[in-house]
Amino acid sequence: MNRFLAFIWSTLCFAFLVCSSASAQAVPAPAVSHNPSQNILSQLVDTPAVSGYESELGKAIRTDLAAFHPATDNMGNVTITMGAGSPNRLIVTPIDEPGFVVSEITADGYLRVQRLPQFGLPPVFNELYAAQPVKIETTEGKWIDGVVAGLSVHLQGAHLNAPKAGDLENFYVDIGAANAAEVRKAGVDLLSPIAINRRLINLGGADFAGASVGDRFGAAALIETLKQLDPSKIKGTITIAFVVQQRTGARGLQRILTATHADEMIYIGRLLPGGPIPDMPTMRHAPRREPGSGVLIGVEKTDGVLTSFGSQLKQLADSAKITFASDYSANLLPNSYLAMPALPANWAHLAIATAWPDTPAEMIDSRDLENLTQLLSRYLQGSESVAKAIPAESNAVATTRAAAVSSNALRVLVEAYGVSYHEDEVRQSVSSLLPKWAKTETDAAGNLILHLGTPSAAKTPSILVVAHLDEIGFAVKSIANDGRLEVEWRGSGSLSYFEGHPALVHTAKGDLDAIVEPPLGWDTHDFKWPDDEPQKPDAKNVIRVDAGARNPMDAAKLGISVGDTITIPKRYRPLLGTRANGRAFDDRVGAAALLSAVWALGAPLKDRDVTFVWSTGEEEGLVGAGKLANRLAAEGHTPDFVFAVDTFVSSDSPLESKRFGDAKLGDGFVIRAIDSSNIARHDLVERVIQLARKNNIPVQYGVTAGGNDGSAFVRYGSADIPLGWALRYSHSPAEVVDTRDVDALGRIVAAIARSW
Repeated sequence: MNRFLAFIWSTLCFAFLVCSSASAQAVPAPAVSHNPSQNILSQLVDTPAVSGYESELGKAIRTDLAAFHPATDNMGNVTITMGAGSPNRLIVTPIDEPGFVVSEITADGYLRVQRLPQFGLPPVFNELYAAQPVKIETTEGKWIDGVVAGLSVHLQGAHLNAPKAGDLENFYVDIGAANAAEVRKAGVDLLSPIAINRRLINLGGADFAGASVGDRFGAAALIETLKQLDPSKIKGTITIAFVVQQRTGARGLQRILTATHADEMIYIGRLLPGGPIPDMPTMRHAPRREPGSGVLIGVEKTDGVLTSFGSQLKQLADSAKITFASDYSANLLPNSYLAMPALPANWAHLAIATAWPDTPAEMIDSRDLENLTQLLSRYLQGSESVAKAIPAESNAVATTRAAAVSSNALRVLVEAYGVSYHEDEVRQSVSSLLPKWAKTETDAAGNLILHLGTPSAAKTPSILVVAHLDEIGFAVKSIANDGRLEVEWRGSGSLSYFEGHPALVHTAKGDLDAIVEPPLGWDTHDFKWPDDEPQKPDAKNVIRVDAGARNPMDAAKLGISVGDTITIPKRYRPLLGTRANGRAFDDRVGAAALLSAVWALGAPLKDRDVTFVWSTGEEEGLVGAGKLANRLAAEGHTPDFVFAVDTFVSSDSPLESKRFGDAKLGDGFVIRAIDSSNIARHDLVERVIQLARKNNIPVQYGVTAGGNDGSAFVRYGSADIPLGWALRYSHSPAEVVDTRDVDALGRIVAAIARSW
């Protein structure tokens, strides 16, 4: 039976298999295997570890390897270091798995969810959770049972336009609660992780199967190898790292790479699918080897040619008669706002084949796992680095007052214009609103920096609070023969909010009125707005702005140059009660909150190490924050804690699902516990909540989208705890805030500066 037909068969039989496994749990558990690898793998598979929630699995690994004195950093990476001197070798394996977190609790007691990771999984992933048993972790660290709701078979005939099981809008978890109070009484709350119920099964003595087995074989192989290791045979330094959050931006791996500076590295984990195959848009690069293929080495080039280091590993495998072959695998480090840390000059990605990857039926061959363990043992206990005498290979992988929140100060900041890389006006506005005692500096990236503390001899935590100065808009990339300006995004937004509307062109001579032209075909019956990103270089997707010029000479006379920025006209508009509207509340509210905190503090802080930063280029990819993080790390001044103050994109709107981003305007500042660039440690989230309550500051927390400046510091060792406020209609002219939330935000920033 070929793999495709087997998948169809397994899908048809899925409900029967689940019922069978549920029944099996009612009978006594099978006897413990005498296969050490199976016992280790079983423990690892049985312990859920959704990205960002790997602490329980990390604890189990530390317990299992206590004799090696493992260390755990503040992200949750578990590391073991042995030996001393050169060569400096690194072996890394990820331990996280895909899953979900609670993003809403409905009044009638159901849990709604956000997926981690949001992208990069098979299209059927969500559907394979439908009508399945799951586990939910409580706030006390216990796992309780639940099920994912599904359509009843007997009622399906009555459904017209039945909900699609793969749509997260139809994803509800039932733990038996009748209302939200019962859910919370059970210890389940927002951010509680959810993983599919599972156990490791042995298929005919040859194959291991179960959810997350492909995420754990590397850890199993390393643990088994370490337990058989003779440390006296190690030469040089070896670091073993069990890393977290690989699936959500390779954040754990980034941290380890930044900290270790290894001469060579072996990464052990599943092979990764890649991008589309040229001229075959429906096909994607993917691993092709079947379980039983031996040890695999991942290569991005489809010719399968090994690097020098890869060839040396193959020779090591050949000497032990271990089957060793190459297969396709995408890059370990994803595309990001920031340049990625460099991989060592000599590195390799080792794996074993998986069938049905990322499904509850994922499968590996036990003999492949044994071969991988044997190869690692030979590598670790070899007398020298296998990469000795290998020439280094280039690697292209590269990163106002206490009342400043009042309408007056917020108005000043909102009405200042500052598209990314053109933040001068906003920076000057911030400077003018600071008290005279606040002495700032501006670094090479344009970041405005205020050191508020004078650390004492006693160790105090170093704290950095950052909000960004820039806003979204456009930049002129060329001037057409008819005088129209052809522009590109700075940041991102929905073109439908800007095309066909008035605009301002910001030139060296001053601001010019203009319009953003509607796209071609805007008045036809079948018109659809073009995709915002990427902007393809064809006439249909060119964004054109008319400033009145009819040829390039006219544009020059008006003072327009390539590189000039374009925004929409904007004002601060009070609404009813405490609400207000204004374009660029993202992140002028954050900038105002820092100003408010400075005025509230009243003077430089004694015996505290606190820095406030108003950063540049956030909308273009955390540019200013990234450069500052890199510089501080090089100087040995990486902050212990970073509080990035930015928008909490809220679903408090009649058009939005409340499944996540569910923070209410007027209910206080918001802790961005999970967003697209960071997962804050839950104990630190709780610590902010307690600080807020101690100071009678209203607080909310939850899951939202978008990145934050603090994530630029995480790889260097900082803990990022992003703060924000609920914002409606983000990145549009209709943005709405509640000024009570802005006040709460300023108060919590001041409290953190005083006492964190």
